[in-house]
Amino acid sequence: MNHHHHCSEFIPVEEAIRPRGKAAPRFDRLNTNDLMMAVFPPIQWVIPGYLPEGFSVLAGRQKLGKTWLAIDFALAVASGGCALGSIACEPGNVLYIDLENGLRRIQGRIETMYADDANRPDLSRLEWVTEAPALNAGFIPALADWCDSVRNPRFVIIDVLQRVKPAGNGKQNAYEADYSCFSELQTWATENRIAVLALHHTRKGGAADPLEALTGSNGLSAVADTTLVLDRDGNGTTLYVRGRDVEEKETAIRFDTGIWTVLGEAEDVRRSTERGKILEFLSDADEPERTTAIMAATGMSRSAIDTLLHRMAKAGEVIKAGRGLYVHKSRADLLDI
Repeated sequence: MNHHHHCSEFIPVEEAIRPRGKAAPRFDRLNTNDLMMAVFPPIQWVIPGYLPEGFSVLAGRQKLGKTWLAIDFALAVASGGCALGSIACEPGNVLYIDLENGLRRIQGRIETMYADDANRPDLSRLEWVTEAPALNAGFIPALADWCDSVRNPRFVIIDVLQRVKPAGNGKQNAYEADYSCFSELQTWATENRIAVLALHHTRKGGAADPLEALTGSNGLSAVADTTLVLDRDGNGTTLYVRGRDVEEKETAIRFDTGIWTVLGEAEDVRRSTERGKILEFLSDADEPERTTAIMAATGMSRSAIDTLLHRMAKAGEVIKAGRGLYVHKSRADLLDI
């Protein structure tokens, strides 16, 4: 008996039990050389550096100014102006789905932002909606209709996401339910190359990782292409951004009578305010001060203060007066000569 069967003589079990005539599932494969020849259109930035096409979430605690920030973005895109006071945006059509504030309040906010009517640009490309179906009950067809009816659809804002989220059906856990309803929106945004920005709340008490602070399951941050987190602490307000197409960054921003502006990289701004606190403390001192006293005066951590004092001494802003002792550069008279 010949044991050397050819491959063709074997009938794999799967084929034996697969009903005849049904094509086997196959992967649609792409060779790397072909992939490297492909030309992809560049990513469309709606707010350069912060908000690319696709599905994004802007999260933050209540009363931090998420809606003000979203309106700032919307106006910048609709008018081809600047977001956050300095980020030039390409003009396009914007749909703001406002399910929380009401038209009177929105009107008041826009009046605050353009104190003088004469300075208000043409905002006809920005449209407002105050009612919307749930994500699983006609939301996407309604978006598609908007998309077809305007000349240059670029940007959709949902304020807030919770209001269009379907009620759970009991069959899926929270993560699965969030993932399935948001991924449909993400697919639509990606295929149509539009930025869809959904406003969302963060938990009280925050979290070590900004993305963990979003309320609800992690299904939302898993689906989102980009996540922006607005946060405020003792050092001021920051806008943190992380995503598939953006470089992770944290920007210090300031809010003043309806207008958000960028102050700079949060790290630099924080450092300069901490520097200021240290210099202020040392200029009032009548003797060289210990690191522990400077820590207490500024509320900084030990490692942060050591790093900063080292930098400041190198830059000549403070003078080291011995082990763990510092004086202000203008108080060299306190050094024992």
